[in-house]
Amino acid sequence: MFENSLSEQLSSTYINVYADTAPMKFQGSDNYVATQDLMLAVNAAIKLQRPLLVKGEPGTGKTMLAEEVAAALNMPLLQWHIKSTTKAQQGLYEYDAVSRLRDSQLGDARTQDIRNYIIQGVLWKAFTADEPVALLIDEIDKADIEFPNDLLREIDRMEFYCYETHEMIRAKHRPLVFITSNNEKELPDAFLRRCFFHYIKFPEADTMRQIVAVHFPTLKGDLLSAAMKTFYDVRSLPGLKKKPSTSELIDWLKLLVAEDIPLEALQSQDQKVSVPPLVGALLKNEQDMSLFEKLVFMNQRNR
Repeated sequence: MFENSLSEQLSSTYINVYADTAPMKFQGSDNYVATQDLMLAVNAAIKLQRPLLVKGEPGTGKTMLAEEVAAALNMPLLQWHIKSTTKAQQGLYEYDAVSRLRDSQLGDARTQDIRNYIIQGVLWKAFTADEPVALLIDEIDKADIEFPNDLLREIDRMEFYCYETHEMIRAKHRPLVFITSNNEKELPDAFLRRCFFHYIKFPEADTMRQIVAVHFPTLKGDLLSAAMKTFYDVRSLPGLKKKPSTSELIDWLKLLVAEDIPLEALQSQDQKVSVPPLVGALLKNEQDMSLFEKLVFMNQRNR
């Protein structure tokens, strides 16, 4: 009888965590241009029920991917933005002992129940949500090297123990987990083994045109072509410390349109390199700006 009861409990747990959601499939959205391989990666992570670890240059849409997938699949999105001081425990819960001590000194009856001083973290909220949610762990490589290791069990088994309340917190529904990294530091092999990995390549010109069209559907073709040529010329400059990304291109185009910059300002009669208008939207540090100005100066001397 005991064995049958245990078997039923395990079966129930399996159903609740793994088999309670209808099949989902991401097919892109109107606001996010997803390449075929990116859509395949998202759907593979859904099928395997593993976190999707997304790497790529800053500004290539890693964070926005989680937002758009959640919206397309009609799932609430919980976000955990990682900082250098973030600890894994904060994602589970925190015990506010200071507030409890203060309240006890004031004779507050709330101190009788320790649950009043448990601050639920984003993982706790994702695990106990009444419906499946998407969970974004953003820029995991910003944290200490031990941060990913500290989440191995929680990510793998979808549960953790709260010592203060003596209860096991188990996921009602397995969340769809997105983890982003800018590749600032290596992640542990044990952590990587638990994820499905995808690297977002920098968009080629045709894909970039589609991305721009989402933000500027009425942009004139000749202005876009000139801006795209200038953008990719700047990106191809050897020795750049920070190459301009998709987000920089969008910001630059926004400024060009707002300031009504004429097409002639982006074109050079002799196809020589020149400093484009509002270049500060593309180049973000003095070393790259200096390097670009030197190239322009050398190019002009050779005319």
